[in-house]
Amino acid sequence: MTESSAKPTYRITDLHEADRPRERLASLGPQALTNAELIAILLRVGVQGENAVQVGQRLLTRFGGLRGLHRAPFKELMAQHGMGEAKASQIKAAIELGRRLTLEAPEEKPAINSPADAAALIEYDMSALEQEHLRVLLLDRRNRVLEIVEVYKGSVNSSQVRVGELFKDAIRANASAVIVAHNHPSGDPSPSPDDVAVTRAIAQAGNLLDIDVLDHLVIGARKWVSLKERGLGFS
Repeated sequence: MTESSAKPTYRITDLHEADRPRERLASLGPQALTNAELIAILLRVGVQGENAVQVGQRLLTRFGGLRGLHRAPFKELMAQHGMGEAKASQIKAAIELGRRLTLEAPEEKPAINSPADAAALIEYDMSALEQEHLRVLLLDRRNRVLEIVEVYKGSVNSSQVRVGELFKDAIRANASAVIVAHNHPSGDPSPSPDDVAVTRAIAQAGNLLDIDVLDHLVIGARKWVSLKERGLGFS
């Protein structure tokens, strides 16, 4: 008698009921689940030799956590064993919903009282960008975010950035203050001489327009730098 050598596909239902992510979420809440378990709920089934939780953990290890999954190109995620277009789409959609949640209901956003407050709003998204992007946070008189606008995509240097473009939306929105931010795709947020030169020009223009330039943040991988805190470009 010949036994089949094929390994079965592991499903969440193969787990003991107390270990099933969906049941644990229903009884304990989503905050009680690990990242791998939350991903397993999206995947629903595993592959030969791995249940869905193990696949989720493999993806997290392969890409370096949730931030890495966010940064991962869609085709690279789709090419992972056990994924495919549908599952990769589900993971990317879930991450994007989380990102949009931070931008929703601006009236509920806390005031920006520190560089860390500003970085918390944009770091997750901007750290995943593969090109340099420059964005401006428009703030009201209470330093609450009115809007986040993207002004440039590409190299951010003193020869290419037109300072007037940075303030166009601030004037339209009647913003009282702005915070400028751009990312370094290399992951190193150390400010360059061009970053300092751009900051100095923006701060001087803000003085002329009576719009406070509160800071310029450089976003890297898992870290950021405040030029204001370092005294770079601000008199």
